Amino acid sequence: MKHLGIILLLALLTASCGRHGSSSDRLKESSEAKALLQGIWTDQTSEAVVFKIAGDSIYYPDSTSQTAYFRVLDDTLYINNSRYHIEKQSEHLLWFTGQDGELVKLQKTDTEDTEEAFQKTAPQILTLTDVLKKDTVVMYDGNRYHLYIAINPTRYKVVRHTLNDDGLDVENVYYDNIIHLSIYQGNRKIFGRDFRKKMFEHQVDEVFLSQAVLNDMDFDHVDSEGIHVNSSLCMPGDASCYLIKHIITFDGQLK
Repeated sequence: MKHLGIILLLALLTASCGRHGSSSDRLKESSEAKALLQGIWTDQTSEAVVFKIAGDSIYYPDSTSQTAYFRVLDDTLYINNSRYHIEKQSEHLLWFTGQDGELVKLQKTDTEDTEEAFQKTAPQILTLTDVLKKDTVVMYDGNRYHLYIAINPTRYKVVRHTLNDDGLDVENVYYDNIIHLSIYQGNRKIFGRDFRKKMFEHQVDEVFLSQAVLNDMDFDHVDSEGIHVNSSLCMPGDASCYLIKHIITFDGQLK
């Protein structure tokens, strides 16, 4: 009888879960709210264009913010993986709480000048550095060393999440760099290597590294240890950087 009671209890719990489901399962996308959102939205105070909604997509007027996917569940606006509580919504009015906790007040508009803000090609992917080459000659202990540094843009994409002026989490995409360093003593090459940001995954915070770009490399100094150079890993559009020191010994070893 004891085992039978446990089985019956489990059956009742299973049936109950099947009827009710999880809270996320019960939330259904609001087609009415989505229909009301179609169009161009501007800030109620400044009248600056904030975004355009067409179908399931949100388009931003600047040239670098990537197109986002959105949906409305209950009283929440989801844009990509971010959520915004809707405070008020009507055919021409949308108020919601931004990621910074501030109330965003938007109004729908259909003037020609706002439509022109979206007459552009696909969002731009930024390259932070053009092809850049640096030559440096240093002397140490009677020997002459020649350093060649080449910063080469790639097509490896780095996605950076930032808050725009309206408290929206937007994605900007950048191209990463590969940096090549060669060192010669006279005509003899003692060192040559490509540097990629993945090399620093054990020295740099994982979240920072995922959104950072290998930005630059510079000669620092030379001493008895070898030739010192510094690489910088930087968060695009931010002043945050990691500075990483490398020492190349005179026999070509990297420290």
